[in-house]
Amino acid sequence: MAGSPSSGVGEGFDPSVPNVARVYDYLLGGKDNFAVDRELGDQLLAAFPESAWIARQNRAFAGRAVSYCAEQGVSQFLDIGSGLPTMDNVHEVARRVIPAARVVYVDNDKVANRHVDALLSTSDGVAAIPGDLRAPEQVLADVRARRLLDLNRPFVVMMTAILHFVTDDEKPDELVRVLRNAMPAGSFLVLTHATHDFQPDNAERATRMYRRASAPLVTRSRIDIAAMFRGLDLVPPGLVRTSRWRPPEETTAESADLFGGVGRKP
Repeated sequence: MAGSPSSGVGEGFDPSVPNVARVYDYLLGGKDNFAVDRELGDQLLAAFPESAWIARQNRAFAGRAVSYCAEQGVSQFLDIGSGLPTMDNVHEVARRVIPAARVVYVDNDKVANRHVDALLSTSDGVAAIPGDLRAPEQVLADVRARRLLDLNRPFVVMMTAILHFVTDDEKPDELVRVLRNAMPAGSFLVLTHATHDFQPDNAERATRMYRRASAPLVTRSRIDIAAMFRGLDLVPPGLVRTSRWRPPEETTAESADLFGGVGRKP
């Protein structure tokens, strides 16, 4: 999933402002979006016809990463900035490998939380809580207080297509560091992030288009994204385009999709 860090917990939402989670939902072919979200989505598709493909590649990467972590025996997942539910949600993928896997979805968007609550109404061991990735200590404290996961045992932190909606002033490196420090040995970090390395002009255009959305788009270099895995061992093939991280079949795609990686804490 890809969520939105734009609004505080408990705030309402403004259907006149494009919401980054709902735009992502639209690009994936979902129906949980408003006209204003579809308008921005259509503008992105007109300017960058590969936008929907990039969204699908991010989603597919997340599924492969979840499967990989579950195959390593890790049965706990913390999905921060989870966004709107769609097909192959984290708990659905993880439970194909470990039927008793536990998953906590965290988002600060009220609409996303309502949708996830409805999806999870009959799913034991899976929960959705309000929270903001810009307050990781509070997220971890809430998970502990509610006994949703055992944070003394290995768990997976997922932040897919969300950190590029966090500005430099909000210190994304520090936010990730808090989570890395809380992860016991054997835990994994799954992360994807938009970059300007391949097509800087297009990245700047996309950044301008997102200025009227619920959160700004901040692309970063591979070097900056790799720093978020500091202290972790990157799972081969390392930090690569999402379409090239353990794809089910060989790909020669050259589109500038997101960087994605999975890091294990030694």
